[in-house]
Amino acid sequence: MTVSYTLKVANSRFGGFSKLLFRWKGSIYKLLYKEFIVFVVLYALLSIIYRTLLTEEQKRLYTKVAQYCNRSTDLIPMSFVLGFYVTLIVNRWWAQYTSIPLPDQLMCVISSNVHGKDERGRILRRTLVRYANLSAVLILRSVSTRVLKRFPTMDHVVEAGFMTQDERKKFESLYSDFNKYWIPCVWFTNLAAQARRDGRIRDDVALRLLMDELNLYRAKCSMLFHYDWISIPLVYTQVVTIAVYSFFAFCLIGRQFLEPLEPGQEGDLDMYIPLSTLLQFFFYAGWLKVAEQIINPFGEDDDDFETNKLIDRNLQVSLLSVDDMYQNLPPATKDKYWNESTAQPPYTIATAAETLKPSFLGSTFDMRMTEDMEQTQPVEASPNMARMQTPLLSRFLAAASPAISIKNFGRGGRATPHLRRAWGDSTAHCEDPEAVGRIEEEETEDEESQRGSPCSPSASDRQKEELPLIQVEAPSTESIEAEQPGAGKL
Repeated sequence: MTVSYTLKVANSRFGGFSKLLFRWKGSIYKLLYKEFIVFVVLYALLSIIYRTLLTEEQKRLYTKVAQYCNRSTDLIPMSFVLGFYVTLIVNRWWAQYTSIPLPDQLMCVISSNVHGKDERGRILRRTLVRYANLSAVLILRSVSTRVLKRFPTMDHVVEAGFMTQDERKKFESLYSDFNKYWIPCVWFTNLAAQARRDGRIRDDVALRLLMDELNLYRAKCSMLFHYDWISIPLVYTQVVTIAVYSFFAFCLIGRQFLEPLEPGQEGDLDMYIPLSTLLQFFFYAGWLKVAEQIINPFGEDDDDFETNKLIDRNLQVSLLSVDDMYQNLPPATKDKYWNESTAQPPYTIATAAETLKPSFLGSTFDMRMTEDMEQTQPVEASPNMARMQTPLLSRFLAAASPAISIKNFGRGGRATPHLRRAWGDSTAHCEDPEAVGRIEEEETEDEESQRGSPCSPSASDRQKEELPLIQVEAPSTESIEAEQPGAGKL
């Protein structure tokens, strides 16, 4: 029977896990106490022999052997070997549980797509779902010792109602060297096809949906068979077992409290009971016992799967859904919140405090722009507004080709930082004539306006724009010809 302690750990509290340490069923104490007693007894016998029966010369020899064994324990990678093995076992254990076939999806499809309130329709639905459960029983008999003890022969399966006598004869007349758990699935498909021909299944879409769900159900039965057939390689299990046993065999000899080899030499503190070694045995050997318990969860250990309970549940639920619940619907009426725009179910006194907690609307919902209030003011975009450029982009614009016009360059604010000047500085000169000389003037109107005031705008422009703008001095034709020999005249 599965040992469940989920309710005990529903809430985290002080010493929450410590309460679980005193449980016996399903505990590590129940798994490990026999091996632990054997280890303690062997350690005590060696300690008594060393302290009382050995001579001084024999003690010195034993001390050298014990020191060698203690050093040898460091050569065995216990944490790596055991950790990787147990991780593999746990993943396989959970995958086997998810592969147990449950008829819930299949029974819903049968109940909604195999029609007929008469006796023939009822027989069809119950037979289809019974075939599905029969397939699960046959595969669980092959992998689970509990189910095999419950249904040791096919007579017990017939007596339990999963199979009729005629079906048993058909089943046994089909000879095969392999497991025949799939035969009820084939009966299911043939019976579903017959129901489609009789009009019990209205269209091919419903038949296809029914077949798809059956294939998923059969695939889980097949996975259980393959998990039972293909085990974790035996060599890996042997390596882990030998590593654990050899490690603690060395510990029996090497972890004894020894006398010093030389007279007058200070020895280790004699504790008589090796607490650290006993804890190490408890952890490592317990790790191995955990893997031993869950490597095959279809046995009879405390935490193995309750396959017999699953069989009972699946048969009862599936027959109820396809028979008593077929078109047995409660009347469809208006719900309680029909005239309310927002549905708010009531809370009890125990959960009333949850209503005071605000709903989560996003991590930035309560963010406040308090550092710089000026940046939160709205600003209308203007084509003459100056735009800041990154240094990389500024260097790129400084080396622009002559195809870039002064008009687009000035209005877009794409000047480099070393070409910027405030409008109030009318005597300032552009600092980089070499960069400006690479810019070609495209329109005569812009050329004349730039020649009239190389680094400052007109008075009307200063009245229209209060923001600082960027002005670039237009190069003369002579400077362009001087720097670029052979270039065409502007």
